[in-house]
Amino acid sequence: MPDNDSASANQPPGYVPPKVWVWDKENGGQFSSINRPVSGATHQKELPVGKHPLQLYSLGTPNGQKVTIMLEELLAAGHKGAEYDAWLIKIGEGEQFSSGFVAINPNSKIPAMLDRSTDPPTRLFESGSILFYLAEKFGAFLPTDHYQRAATMNWLMWQMGAAPFVGGGFGHFYAYAPYKIEYAINRYAMETKRHLHLLDTHLANNQYMVGDEYTIADIAIWPWYGAILRSAYNAQEFLSASEYRHLNRWVDLIARRPAVKRGQIVNRTFGSDGQLPERHDASDFDNLTKG
Repeated sequence: MPDNDSASANQPPGYVPPKVWVWDKENGGQFSSINRPVSGATHQKELPVGKHPLQLYSLGTPNGQKVTIMLEELLAAGHKGAEYDAWLIKIGEGEQFSSGFVAINPNSKIPAMLDRSTDPPTRLFESGSILFYLAEKFGAFLPTDHYQRAATMNWLMWQMGAAPFVGGGFGHFYAYAPYKIEYAINRYAMETKRHLHLLDTHLANNQYMVGDEYTIADIAIWPWYGAILRSAYNAQEFLSASEYRHLNRWVDLIARRPAVKRGQIVNRTFGSDGQLPERHDASDFDNLTKG
């Protein structure tokens, strides 16, 4: 922690951390309106409920895409019980702080899911937890072999811990912070490139994240690192994304899956290749909007 004598080298110049931190809601960057230092509901509002047992409340960010891709993969594999309603949560308008949403996820982050096939309904939050729950519920995309199952869970947990570095870290300071901080960008670019090299090295000897089997590890990792290699933060040249040959091969392999193509546009309100703000039936994909 810098002291007063080094304040001239700080960013912004002269900044010294106060003895007690006080929230400045105007100094949070592009998405400052969705962050706050306390938890809990800000207003009373119940969530809508559709006709299917699985009710998803989400947005088409990488974390949201994990769950909708999983659900579409389950449906494609013939698991009719995976039919779902996907309701749009407008996080920019604070809908994740409604009493109904907080009742499912006290952390007020998307995605959140309610499984109404159980009595009482099962409340689910954290994308990795939802993937694991669905994999166990339907017996799909989670190997039964001891070693492959352990490897799948290793990579799933790795992704859950790694995403804050590439999203909240690199993405924030490279693209969304109110000003560019060289130290922060360099620090998180280094960590992001370490992730890319790790994945590239692993995929040099594996078709998927766990050998030749497509699992929830692939479903969890692809929305984040596929985006990093293709479009996220307009940072592909900065990160030399094209140099990760094996990772690029895997990104393209996953992107060609029909269920992935469907799942990545559910609850999405941006993107020129299709948007489906809400999904309540497979026929909804026939009525996509364009960005």
